Amino acid sequence: MSLRSVNYASSPLLASKTPPWRSRFIVACVALAFVVLAGRAVWVQVLHSDFYQREGEKRFLHAEDVPAGRGNVLDRNGRILAASVPAIDIAVRPPELQATPEQKRALARLAGMTPKALEARLNSHPRFVWLKRGVDAGARAELQALLQQGVVGVELSDSWRRAYPEGEAAAQVVGFTDLEQNGLEGIERVFQDALRGSDGQRTVVRDRLGRVVEHIGEPDAPEPGRDVVLSIDARLQALAYQRLRDAVKAHGANSGSLVALDAQTGEVLALTNYPSYDPDDRRNLKPAQLRNRALTDIFEPGSTMKPFAIALALDKGIARPTTRYETAPGWITITGSTIRDSHPHGVLSVAEIVQKSSNVGTVKMAMQLQPREMWQQFTDLGLGSKPEIEFPGAATGRVRPYKTWRPIEQATMSYGYGLSASLLQMARAYTVFARDGEIAPVTLLKRDAGPVPGRRVMSAETARAMRDMLRLAAGPGGTAPKAQTVGYSVGGKTGTARKQEGRGYSTEKYRSWFVGLAPVSAPKLVVAVMIDEPRKGGVFYGGEVAAPVFSSVVQQSLRTLGVAPDIDFQPGIVAEPGPAALEST
Repeated sequence: MSLRSVNYASSPLLASKTPPWRSRFIVACVALAFVVLAGRAVWVQVLHSDFYQREGEKRFLHAEDVPAGRGNVLDRNGRILAASVPAIDIAVRPPELQATPEQKRALARLAGMTPKALEARLNSHPRFVWLKRGVDAGARAELQALLQQGVVGVELSDSWRRAYPEGEAAAQVVGFTDLEQNGLEGIERVFQDALRGSDGQRTVVRDRLGRVVEHIGEPDAPEPGRDVVLSIDARLQALAYQRLRDAVKAHGANSGSLVALDAQTGEVLALTNYPSYDPDDRRNLKPAQLRNRALTDIFEPGSTMKPFAIALALDKGIARPTTRYETAPGWITITGSTIRDSHPHGVLSVAEIVQKSSNVGTVKMAMQLQPREMWQQFTDLGLGSKPEIEFPGAATGRVRPYKTWRPIEQATMSYGYGLSASLLQMARAYTVFARDGEIAPVTLLKRDAGPVPGRRVMSAETARAMRDMLRLAAGPGGTAPKAQTVGYSVGGKTGTARKQEGRGYSTEKYRSWFVGLAPVSAPKLVVAVMIDEPRKGGVFYGGEVAAPVFSSVVQQSLRTLGVAPDIDFQPGIVAEPGPAALEST
């Protein structure tokens, strides 16, 4: 008889080993388990499938930004001043890194570091480290070759890197961005919203270690940033920087700044400082190098202020260009304080006062004016007010309320002491002579073609008369014959301003200025130059230090811009400024 046919109840052996209730209980438990599992499957797969699908996606599906290309910064002719170029970010997960010593050396080289620096970086970040961001896209082939050789734990991702083709010349205007393409300085910061664009998104699958293993569907395309077109002419900017740098080095000066404006539109064609920095390599960048001194620093402008006091006297009918003033014995006393010329000039006409830069003659005219009249003119010129220009930190300068002026302060302000201005403010002020009495609004953005309205500061007759006098100052017998150019008439004014030291003024430290315009017959450019504390050879006069920079920049710039010459001879430089060239004492 087979075991299968034996009844549990009739078999003492089976009955003693497995009671019937237990067998039924086990069968019931197994059946119940299957029912629970089936119910759970229905719960998960049918009733709550959307919820569990979302939970799964949270673990493995991720939204990843697709960075937008940042807009370009362009000069007025479309030349690139700042652009985003494709790059690669290199990341390493140290616990997973598998590479031979030779492969590590190659990785270090491509990341721009030494093998020792690579090891230190890996050891300082135990789980994940950005080895190098913004690596030139040209290194992609070598990096991928390393991965194909079996290197594990290295990840590559596409990114953008900001490039600045004009380097040091335009650095303090254009500025720079951080690794995330956010503007930190200059135009990059001011126009961040316009330049940055809008990032796109794509869905990716990541494994448990966070690595991207798959891209899902089509990404939402990013919207590139907009281009910003500056008024800067890159050709003039590079020229100005080179000439300024050479002058600062030649004279052993602390620094220098230069501003070149379109005399009619107020557009900034060049704005540069030295020292500067390389925005593509900021490893050794010092905070002082970031300062756009031409905009942010203010100084007493010295004798470059004289033309405005003299122009006001002409405008008020107090004097004419031919009016004569006695400047002997070479000094004048105002309420107990003595103001001197560098040496006695005797009787001078107003035109000769400008040409010789006589303090005494200027003060005699200024003291015939009302303080309120001078203050109003300074205010109309934009001094003491924040320039309306697209740049952070532009200085306001300082002009005290006229009701607080003492007579000696009114006198010294006429030749540039007791008030302060930035180099940009002085350049803008001189547009009043170029535009027949109207001052131009300044801008760093390219303007549309057409006339630019200005604010009238003086009569057209006075402005034209001052142009003629400024031409004398920049010619033979004036304080700046070295400002002359070949083929173009120039006019301008020197300044040799003593630097403040303690409660007085240094007798050894100066700022050398020249502000001028060209051609005098139909002004196209206004250029202002300031060299801070020239030391070499005892040469510090504005006519010796700053005027030659003006000359070389103006001559080449006018040729570059295609401006026709207005004189057909080369002026001879017949005067060499000696001690008499120190206008502001």
